[in-house]
Amino acid sequence: MNLNITGHHVEVTPALQSYVEEKVGRVLRHFDHATSAQVILRVERNTHKAEVTVHVKGKDFFAEATDPADLYAAIDFMVDKLDRQVRKHKEIVTDHHQPAAPAAQGE
Repeated sequence: MNLNITGHHVEVTPALQSYVEEKVGRVLRHFDHATSAQVILRVERNTHKAEVTVHVKGKDFFAEATDPADLYAAIDFMVDKLDRQVRKHKEIVTDHHQPAAPAAQGE
Protein backbone atom coordinates (compact mmCIF):
# COMPACT_ATOMS: atom_id res chain seq x y z
CA MET A 1 0.00 0.00 0.00
CA ASN A 2 1.18 3.48 -0.84
CA LEU A 3 1.00 5.98 2.06
CA ASN A 4 1.64 9.64 1.23
CA ILE A 5 1.93 12.18 4.08
CA THR A 6 2.05 15.90 3.32
CA GLY A 7 1.99 19.00 5.47
CA HIS A 8 0.50 22.42 4.77
CA HIS A 9 2.04 25.14 6.92
CA VAL A 10 3.61 22.44 9.09
CA GLU A 11 6.80 20.46 8.68
CA VAL A 12 6.32 16.69 8.65
CA THR A 13 9.04 15.52 11.01
CA PRO A 14 10.20 11.90 11.13
CA ALA A 15 8.46 11.48 14.51
CA LEU A 16 5.19 12.82 13.10
CA GLN A 17 5.52 10.64 10.01
CA SER A 18 6.13 7.46 12.02
CA TYR A 19 3.18 8.31 14.31
CA VAL A 20 0.83 8.68 11.32
CA GLU A 21 2.17 5.50 9.68
CA GLU A 22 1.62 3.53 12.90
CA LYS A 23 -1.93 4.83 13.48
CA VAL A 24 -3.17 4.53 9.88
CA GLY A 25 -1.42 1.17 9.44
CA ARG A 26 -3.22 -0.17 12.50
CA VAL A 27 -6.60 0.72 10.95
CA LEU A 28 -5.77 -0.62 7.51
CA ARG A 29 -4.84 -4.04 8.90
CA HIS A 30 -8.61 -4.62 9.17
CA PHE A 31 -8.98 -4.13 5.44
CA ASP A 32 -6.69 -5.96 3.01
CA HIS A 33 -7.68 -4.27 -0.25
CA ALA A 34 -6.37 -0.75 0.40
CA THR A 35 -4.34 0.50 -2.56
CA SER A 36 -3.26 3.95 -1.36
CA ALA A 37 -3.76 6.51 1.39
CA GLN A 38 -3.22 10.27 1.34
CA VAL A 39 -2.77 12.07 4.69
CA ILE A 40 -2.74 15.87 4.84
CA LEU A 41 -1.72 17.68 8.04
CA ARG A 42 -2.50 21.40 8.32
CA VAL A 43 -2.31 24.31 10.71
CA GLU A 44 -4.92 26.98 9.99
CA ARG A 45 -5.37 29.94 12.35
CA ASN A 46 -4.39 28.13 15.55
CA THR A 47 -6.38 25.04 14.54
CA HIS A 48 -4.63 21.76 13.82
CA LYS A 49 -6.35 19.70 11.15
CA ALA A 50 -5.68 16.16 9.91
CA GLU A 51 -7.43 14.52 6.98
CA VAL A 52 -7.05 11.20 5.24
CA THR A 53 -8.35 9.68 2.02
CA VAL A 54 -8.02 5.92 1.62
CA HIS A 55 -8.57 4.33 -1.78
CA VAL A 56 -9.81 0.76 -1.81
CA LYS A 57 -11.23 -1.32 -4.61
CA GLY A 58 -14.69 0.09 -5.31
CA LYS A 59 -14.79 2.72 -2.54
CA ASP A 60 -12.95 5.70 -1.08
CA PHE A 61 -12.92 6.57 2.62
CA PHE A 62 -12.44 10.13 3.84
CA ALA A 63 -12.05 11.34 7.42
CA GLU A 64 -10.98 14.64 8.90
CA ALA A 65 -10.60 15.96 12.42
CA THR A 66 -9.51 19.19 14.07
CA ASP A 67 -8.11 20.08 17.45
CA PRO A 68 -7.42 23.59 18.74
CA ALA A 69 -4.10 22.81 20.40
CA ASP A 70 -2.49 19.51 19.36
CA LEU A 71 -1.86 17.91 15.97
CA TYR A 72 -1.37 14.48 17.54
CA ALA A 73 -4.88 14.67 19.06
CA ALA A 74 -6.32 15.59 15.65
CA ILE A 75 -4.58 12.56 14.16
CA ASP A 76 -6.07 10.33 16.87
CA PHE A 77 -9.61 11.66 16.23
CA MET A 78 -9.13 11.21 12.48
CA VAL A 79 -7.97 7.62 12.89
CA ASP A 80 -10.98 6.86 15.13
CA LYS A 81 -13.35 8.14 12.43
CA LEU A 82 -11.54 6.17 9.74
CA ASP A 83 -11.62 3.02 11.87
CA ARG A 84 -15.42 3.31 12.30
CA GLN A 85 -15.90 3.72 8.56
CA VAL A 86 -13.68 0.74 7.69
CA ARG A 87 -15.33 -1.52 10.27
CA LYS A 88 -18.82 -0.55 9.10
CA HIS A 89 -17.89 -1.21 5.48
CA LYS A 90 -16.34 -4.54 6.38
CA GLU A 91 -19.49 -5.59 8.26
CA ILE A 92 -21.67 -4.65 5.29
CA VAL A 93 -19.47 -6.62 2.91
CA THR A 94 -19.43 -9.73 5.10
CA ASP A 95 -23.20 -9.58 5.87
CA HIS A 96 -24.05 -10.30 2.22
CA HIS A 97 -23.11 -13.93 2.61
CA GLN A 98 -25.81 -16.40 3.49
CA PRO A 99 -25.62 -17.86 6.98
CA ALA A 100 -24.12 -21.30 7.31
CA ALA A 101 -26.53 -24.21 7.13
CA PRO A 102 -27.22 -25.89 10.46
CA ALA A 103 -25.36 -29.16 10.98
CA ALA A 104 -27.43 -32.26 10.37
CA GLN A 105 -28.06 -34.20 13.56
CA GLY A 106 -27.95 -37.97 13.25
CA GLU A 107 -30.84 -39.87 14.82
